[in-house]
Amino acid sequence: MKQAEPVICVKDLYKIYRVGETKVRALNGVDFTINRGDFCSIVGTSGSGKSTLLNMMAGLEKPTRGEIIIAGEHMEKKSENQLVAFRREHIGFIFQSFNLMGTMNAIENVALPLTFQGVDRKSRNRKAEGMLDLVGLTKHKKHKPNQMSGGQQQRVGVARALVVEPEIIFADEPTGNLDSNTSVEVMNLMKKIVREKNQTLVMVTHDNYLAGFADVILHIRDGKIVQIDDNRGKEENENVQETNV
Repeated sequence: MKQAEPVICVKDLYKIYRVGETKVRALNGVDFTINRGDFCSIVGTSGSGKSTLLNMMAGLEKPTRGEIIIAGEHMEKKSENQLVAFRREHIGFIFQSFNLMGTMNAIENVALPLTFQGVDRKSRNRKAEGMLDLVGLTKHKKHKPNQMSGGQQQRVGVARALVVEPEIIFADEPTGNLDSNTSVEVMNLMKKIVREKNQTLVMVTHDNYLAGFADVILHIRDGKIVQIDDNRGKEENENVQETNV
């Protein structure tokens, strides 16, 4: 069994907003660790603090108090420019609303993050085509978003997040605009790819069924982690049983 390697450590994290005279505790003392190669879901209802937590980990918001250590670096101590550079090098994002450029085809959309990294056109297009093959869109490479279904657009979104080979992928309600069958397909796709590449996927969702696809499930309520479910042992046992059949 491989040694667990922590890639995200959150320690005693608080986020307090002021609304007039009132203090709202969006995060109220959160602690957890996510290991390299884990698929972790953070599940909770609207207003539970899950999106705030994702934004903190991605360096999009600063905590009121506490530590966020990602790939050995303290996110809460970085300047805005340092955070932008860190995200570009280490993090991929998958959005609920796909966030594709309507004037670009699938290859160009997937290649976009590589453009920001200064990769030459031939190399980035070759890499983008490879990622589209990986997510099952070989026949749709030249299609623009309005020529694709919601599920196909989100596959482009997954390919775009993965093309820079990030250590960590953050997904915010990635199947929120998809029907249930397509949602399951996208979940299985994300799980398969991050497992093959030993990347870490952190997904925020309100859906307990979709959260169950993850190796580790963090349940958040009123800004606190109230329960942690570990599915890793269960999956290993299932694999052993299949091998023995």
